[in-house]
Amino acid sequence: MKWARFVLQLGDIVKALGGSLNGSPDTRIAQLAPLETAGPQDLSFLSHPKYQSHLTQSQAACVIVTPQFKDLALTRGACIVTDDPYFYFARLTQFWKQQTAPSSSARIHPSAIIDPEAHVADTALIGPLCVVERGAKVGARTQLKSRVTLGEGCEVGERCIVHSGVVIGADGFGFALHQGAWEKIEQLGAVKIGNDVEIGANTCIDRGALQDTVIEDGVKLDNLIQIGHNVHIGKHTAMAGCVGVAGSARIGAHCTVGGGAIVLGHLSLADGVHISAASVVTRSITQPGNYTGLFPLDDNATWEKNAASLKQLHKLRERIKNVEAQLSQSNTQEK
Repeated sequence: MKWARFVLQLGDIVKALGGSLNGSPDTRIAQLAPLETAGPQDLSFLSHPKYQSHLTQSQAACVIVTPQFKDLALTRGACIVTDDPYFYFARLTQFWKQQTAPSSSARIHPSAIIDPEAHVADTALIGPLCVVERGAKVGARTQLKSRVTLGEGCEVGERCIVHSGVVIGADGFGFALHQGAWEKIEQLGAVKIGNDVEIGANTCIDRGALQDTVIEDGVKLDNLIQIGHNVHIGKHTAMAGCVGVAGSARIGAHCTVGGGAIVLGHLSLADGVHISAASVVTRSITQPGNYTGLFPLDDNATWEKNAASLKQLHKLRERIKNVEAQLSQSNTQEK
């Protein structure tokens, strides 16, 4: 992301964020930019050795690097040396945004609707057209962007960011089938969200049926995610866009779920489980690790043939078992 019409000196950046500066502290930085497109007033970073060819060719005024690449970086100009350039860059974007953010006199936008029985911390920010319903709570230094709905009795902790269009506390999908018609099951739980959580635009987190839906501290949810009722997501788990988690699933801490993946209801994922994009989780996973459930993309005719073959795998397995048993019996008789 590029930031224009604003200037910081390298010395100010290092004073705020640390790191070892090799170069003039008076160097002026006008924007942050990728290595391959950075110009002579830009600050960039090298986060992975495979991009080192971009480093030597970059026109950036300064590059954030690990100690391993200090000498190489110095052949082309100034550098800031730190053990984790990507983490440093993340903190730099926060610092840069703090410096460039426009001042706002309204902590709660005039168009927002806050129920008298809701609680909004004095340092929370409530954006345009937000709705905070009866009994809902918004923690300190949390920001609700525009058009966020926080349902009745739901809670968002401290230092959270909730992006535009998010709905927290919609009714979970609960119905009882009776004589061919669906009878609504009222959703009597709430949603409890911990501290330092970020929720992407137009994500929906349903309230629990009886118990609460729980999102623990540090969870990061991308845009357009559906979290069903009674789901529990552990600390510092991250999910990419368009993930769907069905009701009563329990996902551990420090997990990742790739874009478009689905976790079926009432399943459990242990801590440290990583689900590849577009996978469908159909069973509980009790051990940490990387898991993938994809059927490879192919032209339709070939895909249909392969799909038809998959249906025969069980019969083929039984045939192989029978052949192995016959071979084993034959070998025994020969002995």
